[in-house]
Amino acid sequence: MTTYFYYPTKEVQEELSCTAKALVAPGKGLISADESISTMAKRFQMIGVENTEENRRLYRQLLFTADPKISETVSGVLMFHETLYQKTDGGMSFAEVLRKKGIIPGIKVDKSSVPLYCSMDEFTTQGLDDLHLRCAQYKKDGCDFAKWRSVIKIDRNTPSYQAIMENANVLARYATICQSQRMVPIVEPEVLMVGDHDLDRCQKVTEAVLAAVFKSMSDHHVYLEGLILSPSMVTAGQSSNKNNTPGEVGLATILALRRTVPPAVPGVMFLSGGMSEEEASINLNAVNNVPLCKPWALTFAFGRAMQASALRTWGGRKDNVLAAQSELVKRAKAHSLASIGKYIPGSVEGTAGGERLLVDAYEISALGSGCGSGAGCGCGYGSGSGSGSGSGSGSGSGSGLSSGNSVMLLAN
Repeated sequence: MTTYFYYPTKEVQEELSCTAKALVAPGKGLISADESISTMAKRFQMIGVENTEENRRLYRQLLFTADPKISETVSGVLMFHETLYQKTDGGMSFAEVLRKKGIIPGIKVDKSSVPLYCSMDEFTTQGLDDLHLRCAQYKKDGCDFAKWRSVIKIDRNTPSYQAIMENANVLARYATICQSQRMVPIVEPEVLMVGDHDLDRCQKVTEAVLAAVFKSMSDHHVYLEGLILSPSMVTAGQSSNKNNTPGEVGLATILALRRTVPPAVPGVMFLSGGMSEEEASINLNAVNNVPLCKPWALTFAFGRAMQASALRTWGGRKDNVLAAQSELVKRAKAHSLASIGKYIPGSVEGTAGGERLLVDAYEISALGSGCGSGAGCGCGYGSGSGSGSGSGSGSGSGSGLSSGNSVMLLAN
């Protein structure tokens, strides 16, 4: 019988829904601190810091031990596998540090993008094979949500139907596995800013991608009330000569969401996608001020646009930690105000405030196109979370690929 299916149990549904609502609570969003080791190498190179495990630990410690009032604006922190099992100087796991502040720990679970064969230099994402085992371990080790990133690039002939459907299917399979292990899936179909496309083209591509994603969610019986969408805002490509206003970006983004995203989804957490810290705040503010019905919470899951000023201020120096933490708290407050439509442009200054953050990228060799916290709901916020040794989640693209056109993908 084609319509026969299993949803999670009522208890699991309640836990997932509770966690999802807590993540998108009014005025709160995510810090995306899930950068891979190779991405951190690029970040550290910019400030002259050696990319060692200890330096990565010190930097994440800076982020996670910032003033406790950051919990007023940050609901969750997304971590990389290595980070989850690191500890503070005092021996406390980072997951426990976050929980003590009332911040929900989460984990990146995809294993990076790989070439999609017989496509036009497009990609899919790997990591499904052992995902149920890794999610089970991550849940035991204190994580209540996960993230999986799929990338969509806009070019003259892309995205192809093949790439859209493949990535939509992978995202839905990931979401069902996460929910089976009582973790809220953050679904991230990122339409990249690279390219010279205009705003209208980006809106149309975003609508096509999101329509496919939610059709696949329905086909795989994903519990929508326990899921969060994390897309890019609708913008013109970075190489485009079009300078759209924040109001135009906001309207195009809301129209794309209204045409494709079910109201059962509790929230949308936008990516910054290479915008500057200030630009991300301004555009998020514009999205929230569009005078149309918006049935979802509209907030942030920013990485570079949250951390850029803090990273630059720190510069690897112990005596700069407090100043860097102050920059983080300040920018989190700006994004928080934007998430409720109350940010005043220019009211928050940062050392990297207006600088575009498109310098982070990594290359994947691709084949050419002609190749063959709510009380009483069971989510348990406020309880301590132990650390432990989980299954490894290595990353990297597969070997044996022919070196075709090199495609630049924005790092998380």
